[in-house]
Amino acid sequence: MTSLERLFGEQNRVHELEPIGVIDIGSNSVRLVVYEGAVRAPTPLFNEKVLCGLGKSIASTGRLGTDAVDRALAALSRFRTITRILEVKNVRAFATAAVREAEDGADFISRAEKALGLRIEILSGEREARLVSQGIMMGFVDPDGIAGDLGGGSLELIDISADRTKQAVTLPVGGLRLIDATGNKIEKAQPLIDDALASVPWIGQGAGRPFFAVGGSWRAIAKLHMEQTNYPLHVTHGYAIPTMVAISFCEFLRKTKKLAGLSGYDELAKARREVLPYGAFVLERLLKALNPSEVVFSVFGIREGLIYSLLPAHERRKDPLLSFCAEYASLRSRSVDHAWELCKWTDALFEPPGPKETPEERRLRYAACLISDIGWREHPDYRGEQSLNLLAHSGLSGIDHPGRVFMALAIFYRHAGASQEHADDLSSRLKLLISKRAQKRARIIAAAIRTAHMLSVGVPGVIDETPLSYDGDKLVLSIPKAYAGLDGERLRRRFDTLAQLVEKTPEIRIGR
Repeated sequence: MTSLERLFGEQNRVHELEPIGVIDIGSNSVRLVVYEGAVRAPTPLFNEKVLCGLGKSIASTGRLGTDAVDRALAALSRFRTITRILEVKNVRAFATAAVREAEDGADFISRAEKALGLRIEILSGEREARLVSQGIMMGFVDPDGIAGDLGGGSLELIDISADRTKQAVTLPVGGLRLIDATGNKIEKAQPLIDDALASVPWIGQGAGRPFFAVGGSWRAIAKLHMEQTNYPLHVTHGYAIPTMVAISFCEFLRKTKKLAGLSGYDELAKARREVLPYGAFVLERLLKALNPSEVVFSVFGIREGLIYSLLPAHERRKDPLLSFCAEYASLRSRSVDHAWELCKWTDALFEPPGPKETPEERRLRYAACLISDIGWREHPDYRGEQSLNLLAHSGLSGIDHPGRVFMALAIFYRHAGASQEHADDLSSRLKLLISKRAQKRARIIAAAIRTAHMLSVGVPGVIDETPLSYDGDKLVLSIPKAYAGLDGERLRRRFDTLAQLVEKTPEIRIGR
């Protein structure tokens, strides 16, 4: 048994995959992330960063700071020990703008490779931008917009269309670089930012398309905005706000002299607080130049892009949300085969004359069916609540926040029933994030899953033999004679609820 199996348990897929470690030596932070494997929806098994500030004096001296180098080497030495303890044989390490541009970058790499015990790739600006774009492809389905990754030393801008990187550029306006270049006088930063943005001939192509914001400073802005608006989800990935709202909030962060009283500000690392106003200034000026439709924050970036670059073509083509849900079901539910059967069994509900369903709604229904049984081990009184909290805040990718809430509510109702009073007590704030249509769909799918489990008892191979169908104004459940004994009061109550939600008359037909 490996160390990871001992740490995370045998009843998961860790032992089936080859863990991969990624060490990112950035201009501000040095980070190690160990992923369970090179798959479409990778789960981090270990994640640690040290804010070293390697790029803090590049603009003024052209060299890496001595204290920053010492901290980075110490962090790399620790990471080497961690990967040995976790028995991670596949470790990739790279360095970005600060090391790439520093006069003493080569000397640092030599020392860093000795501390780490493996080769470190110095990424070119082009390679860095491509990995960022692939990180966005990893975290979103068919992204079409401009992505920006703000680090301590540089800003990478990439025009992405589905699975293609159309154009990319690296600009010297990272947070630490701007602090150094301006002598920490933020009012001097605007011409540096604007001149850099003006050098990008295709920047106008961002108009009316989403802007995907990557990088620690911008994630900190997202978290602060959530705090100020009392946002019900504490999930950065996929958090979206209108462009003008983002610009106004960035102006507030840049101009406010005392941010210490701001809710959530003290929770940020000191080194992150230092660059926050500059990160806000870059985002403010960039959004004014791009004029995107909205700002979408991403926790997927260069490290996830590296994992994506290692995937075979067939793995890249997988849906990240459905991949995650299927894998999660294999770990937490009684039967992943039954979960897939639910996807197909519920198809009949959305055939005419049933409720209409878009392709995206169908995708979310499948995802909800796949993870519908993950709370079965919990205490019956708390399955709904715990499933709701787990899904609302889990590491899902390939989904926006309304979709995340829809799935969480569907599984909540699956356990708690569709009691409006009970649901309001728990999830009233979450429901503000989705439409009335989506709320009703969540109840329909939950009622279908509850009905299916009354038939199958969670065992695969039963609901395939007990199909749903429409017959005029009736919703029909057909049960063959072999399963006639499954008919009963509780099944009929649940089926009646389902029929009521789709506005049909329930009818159970046995042996036809």
